[in-house]
Amino acid sequence: MLRLRNTALAALVVVGASLGVARAEAPAAIVTPLMTQPLDDYPGKEALMISVEYPPGAADPVHRHHAHGFIYVLEGTIVMQVKGGKAVTLTPGQTFYEGPNDVHTVGRNASQTKPARFIVLLLKDKGAPVLVPEK
Repeated sequence: MLRLRNTALAALVVVGASLGVARAEAPAAIVTPLMTQPLDDYPGKEALMISVEYPPGAADPVHRHHAHGFIYVLEGTIVMQVKGGKAVTLTPGQTFYEGPNDVHTVGRNASQTKPARFIVLLLKDKGAPVLVPEK
């Protein structure tokens, strides 16, 4: 049974707002919740799937997810990097992974003129925030 929980929706609204505040000069990412599913085989865990659109020039603040994050690019070109890793440029059909202890240092649209869209699947603790800004 697929369910979208109100807490996940509220968390995503906060995430979208924080992205806009963190980088006033860059457009905010548009985050759309797709589904939340408790993982009964893994007590206390859930899967959260979201769609993210980076308008031209959009960029994320430095953050972490405290989750296993799987990214699949649908459209456009994005640049991703975690602390200690190399920046990678991803195009449609390519993927990226970040672990629960990774700090996401770069997340941005590679284009100043075209949008980019991708799907994110997060495997996380039930009710945990989607994104935690890194200081």
